[in-house]
Amino acid sequence: MIMDWSLCFEIIVALNATLAVITIFRRPRDIAAIWAWLLVLIIFPVGGFIVYAFFGRKLPKSKLFKLQGRAKKEVQKTVKRQRKELNEGKMQNVDNADVILESNNLVKMFMNSAMSVLSHGNKLKLYTTGEDLFGDMINDIKEAKDSINIEFYTFYADKLGHQILDELIKKSKSGVDVKVIYDSWGSNVVSGRFFKPLIEAGGHVESFLHTHSNFFDFRINFRDHHKIVVIDGKYGYVGGFNIGDQYMGWSKKFGPWRDTTIKVEGSGVFGLQDRFILDWNASNRDNQIDIEDMDVIKKYLPTPKVAGNSSMQTVSSGPDSELEQIKKGYNNLIATAKEKVYINTPYLIPDESVLDTLKSAALSGVDVRIVMPSFPDHMFVYRASQYYAKILASYGVKIYYYNQGFMHAKTIMIDDKVSSVGSANFDYRSFKLNFEINSFIYDRDFAKQMNDLFMEDLKVSTLQTKREFAKQSLWLSFKQQFSRLFSPIL
Repeated sequence: MIMDWSLCFEIIVALNATLAVITIFRRPRDIAAIWAWLLVLIIFPVGGFIVYAFFGRKLPKSKLFKLQGRAKKEVQKTVKRQRKELNEGKMQNVDNADVILESNNLVKMFMNSAMSVLSHGNKLKLYTTGEDLFGDMINDIKEAKDSINIEFYTFYADKLGHQILDELIKKSKSGVDVKVIYDSWGSNVVSGRFFKPLIEAGGHVESFLHTHSNFFDFRINFRDHHKIVVIDGKYGYVGGFNIGDQYMGWSKKFGPWRDTTIKVEGSGVFGLQDRFILDWNASNRDNQIDIEDMDVIKKYLPTPKVAGNSSMQTVSSGPDSELEQIKKGYNNLIATAKEKVYINTPYLIPDESVLDTLKSAALSGVDVRIVMPSFPDHMFVYRASQYYAKILASYGVKIYYYNQGFMHAKTIMIDDKVSSVGSANFDYRSFKLNFEINSFIYDRDFAKQMNDLFMEDLKVSTLQTKREFAKQSLWLSFKQQFSRLFSPIL
């Protein structure tokens, strides 16, 4: 019997298309992601399903985060009081009260969507180099008295990684409560042996959401992209730096590393600590942090002192919620800007809502500027970023390529008033697929620091005009066009 290969091929194609439709429509998705995944699964039979296994699966309902009991009631009580003050225009004895009242829609949106308390009297320190950041962080670890909570997407077993690990081991041996959360994908070069000395010294280490092996749980989505350090409940760090030699600028591939992280002193630390506790309790069912226990509250959430003049909200977002809180915050900032919008991001792959908001701001005369890397760390993502950069430039957005190393900062500043520093990039992955955390800061003095820093970035960056983009080869343009087809799943 002679096999009819054409018939076999038609059956395989039909079966593949049927499985693709069943797979994609099995759970709710936005329309852009639906078309992107159908494209992958139908054009690349078999191989597309392998890609889907890594990138496409949804987060199981069992892996959700909940703030419960007295802690939830206290947050709700505080948010209700603050919302009333905003509605009545009452903001007495608070620095930058005018900035907060002008931004009251943004503030209330975070209260409603993320239960984010507005904290006052914070002292902030801005870091742009690994040398300065990790120098201070290691000193704070050495001075810790009660607790050290650390959570990073990437924790490398290199020189810096070992240096920080050694300090954590010393503190754990001295009786300090040390807890570490790492993401198994972002920290895939870290083995159990790396953290074993810390565990033997009395420290506690968990991979995010129990994911210890990428072989058995090989999702590239739903990663713990947080970068959080909280020491004694008094000092907190949040931003874009991870732990590794490349973030110190020691990598030949990337050269000098340009990033942004802030150190927080004051009640703003509580937002970072709350996020860590939620992630810890979701990742370790046997060693929970009981936030109903008064001794635990005193240990992790001590009474804060007024340390400075900054007001801020810490906002988390992730695939456990459909609200996309940080993305909505970015959109609100851009849409309400009257003079300037300054953005740093390593990845520029906005969804349609963010893209339209950026276009509208530029067309209305707002000075919109974006600084992005001049070379890739992920080629496919970079080509898609270039595509959107070219589109935005045609609408009057000023696009700059950063030339002095790798640009990894995730920041936005508008009108010398409101700023955001955190882990979220301007891309689909940060908006929908990963767990992110940003601080939104209402402070003119801090915004001026951000403005001055941005001006320094421009000195070592190259403006990409419409004419520059027009010089690109047809082959490069094709790669950009092709890459952007997969934007919703990159």
